[in-house]
Amino acid sequence: MHHRLAVVTGGTRGVGAGIARALAAAGAHVVICARRPPETPLPGTEFHPLDLRDPDAVQDFFTALPRLDVLVNNAGGTPFRRLTDTGTDATRHTRVVELNLIAPLTASLAAYQQLRRTRGSIVMIGSVSGTRPSPGTAAYGAAKAGLENLARSMAVEWAPEVRVNTLVAGMVRTELTHLHYGGPDGVAAVAGTVPLGRLAEPADIGAAAVFLASDAAAYITGASLLVHGGGERPAFLDAATANTDTTTATDQVPVTPKEP
Repeated sequence: MHHRLAVVTGGTRGVGAGIARALAAAGAHVVICARRPPETPLPGTEFHPLDLRDPDAVQDFFTALPRLDVLVNNAGGTPFRRLTDTGTDATRHTRVVELNLIAPLTASLAAYQQLRRTRGSIVMIGSVSGTRPSPGTAAYGAAKAGLENLARSMAVEWAPEVRVNTLVAGMVRTELTHLHYGGPDGVAAVAGTVPLGRLAEPADIGAAAVFLASDAAAYITGASLLVHGGGERPAFLDAATANTDTTTATDQVPVTPKEP
């Protein structure tokens, strides 16, 4: 990644900051763009204010870059909001789709010519919310599902000059984790549902992003890399009453559980 210029959208905190740090540690010159600067400066990076919902400003930003090798479309997110909480007005849900799907498309289109010249790479930051039901964040899940499909189409249209992949992130421990899962007990309980037994750290997502953007992934495009600790433990495993110690995979006869 040495001597390469990488742009990370929304890279001022959480997952984005983890990605920016990882790219900088790998030797890239990292430019972070977001509406507000990071509260704590990130070593090896520079900040550029940018509203990704302003297509003209986005185009001007990418045109002014001396070169571009990597674009990480990380900016996104959503508050918890059930579909009917806003009645029949879908405006707030529309804004979620704009941020999580349209903004990455806008940035990618604006960056295309620069990336084409350097035979660069785009990494979309997706979510497991786009691969399963997402109650309370339905518009977000729909946008992330669309983002993954967009990346596959983009990869085919822009090959062989530009590689495009999606990093599908699971649950990540960030500064805002407590807002989603509660205090330490809630976080521990949620972490217990992950096969690897913990939430991801931003550095875990950063390391995967560096891989997808690097020459080590030179033959990978149109792919989705699941970075979710093994996903979610199937609910039936905890709901089942069969005593698995006294049955086999081929034995379909229910067994009455032993008394404690």
